[in-house]
Amino acid sequence: MKKILKIGLFVIVIILALSFWWRYYFVFGEGVKAGTLNFFVKKGFIFKTYEGRLIQDGFKSTAPGALQSNEFEFSVTNDSVAAILERNSGKVVELRYKEYLHSLPWRGKSNYVVIEILKAEEVQKNNILPYQ
Repeated sequence: MKKILKIGLFVIVIILALSFWWRYYFVFGEGVKAGTLNFFVKKGFIFKTYEGRLIQDGFKSTAPGALQSNEFEFSVTNDSVAAILERNSGKVVELRYKEYLHSLPWRGKSNYVVIEILKAEEVQKNNILPYQ
C-alpha cells in the first residue's frame, strides 16, 4: 500500500511540475513587432520590472464603430535591452519578442517579453500637407 501511495504522490508531483512549466515557461510564440516606442518604465512594488508600450501604424477597434490605435504592451527582462530602449523613446523600433501563456511577477506584467532590438531609428516626418 505504501508503495502505491509513493508512486501516486510522485506522479502527482510530476504532473503539477509539468503543468506549472506549461503555464508559465512554455514559449507559446515568437515574433517581431515594429512601431513607435510610446513609453518605457521600470516599476513595481516588490519585483521591479521593465514595462513598455509600442504604438503601431493603423487602427483597430475593440468595440464596433470605435477607433483605437494599435498598442503592443511588453515586458523586458534583460538589462542591456532595457538600457537601449530607455534611450529610444519616441523613435521607431523593431522588437523581437517571446509570447508566454501567462505572466510571472518577476518577469513582468505582460505575456510578451522582448528579447532583442532589431532596429531603432528616428520617426520620418512628412512635410507635405495633404491639401495643397
